[in-house]
Amino acid sequence: MRTLLTTNAMFIGRSLRHSIRNVEALLMAIMLPIFLMLLFTYVFGGAIDSGGDYVNYVVPGIILLCAGFGASSTAVDVATDMTNGIIDRFRTMPIQATGVVTGHVVASLARNLVATCVVIGVALLVGFEPSASPAEWLAAFGLIALFILTFTWLFAAIGLVTGSPAAASGYGFALLFLPYLSSAFVPTNTMPSWLQGFANHQPITPVIETIRGLLSGTPIGDTGWQAALWCVGILAAAIVWGAIAFARKSRQ
Repeated sequence: MRTLLTTNAMFIGRSLRHSIRNVEALLMAIMLPIFLMLLFTYVFGGAIDSGGDYVNYVVPGIILLCAGFGASSTAVDVATDMTNGIIDRFRTMPIQATGVVTGHVVASLARNLVATCVVIGVALLVGFEPSASPAEWLAAFGLIALFILTFTWLFAAIGLVTGSPAAASGYGFALLFLPYLSSAFVPTNTMPSWLQGFANHQPITPVIETIRGLLSGTPIGDTGWQAALWCVGILAAAIVWGAIAFARKSRQ
């Protein structure tokens, strides 16, 4: 047990050092969602909501978009490790090589929580006015952390099954379109009828509606347990998928 914890701590430290050194990727994961928030608030916001309250509506979606952009780099990092021969070197050592994936996941969670705090800080500067209680803030951050962990593991699994970092980046990028097909930027009832079914029953929408309700201090209804169920289900599937993919790659 002590050896496993030591190994995981070593790999987490390794991934955190890589994150600190890759300043450009970290800045892009933070700045792109901020630019989108400013774009939607100041360029499109007046047309969508002439009352000027659109920033309060759009911030939860921007938060998840930030988390998605940050987590997507995990797919590339994992794919790089799986294709550059470093895993073969780790397997020759008396350590648990699967810790390399855990290291990437934990490091991604840490840097994305920091990026989320930065995005929320900028949102407050541009007029975001949450009315959440301390308990609601805590619940919102807990759900955001669960969402980040879930999609980081999903991106890690994608990195494990793809053949190159470029392919991992492409497959991961496709998932980043999900927030645009949800209630992140407009209510789903304004969408075409053929799209509403998908938008209402995909995992991003209940997560966004729950965060939006918690931050605005309004009832969240059934979206809370739906969001948690989606996240836990996807997380469990991603971990199992990743474990199978790692074992298969290790035997090659």
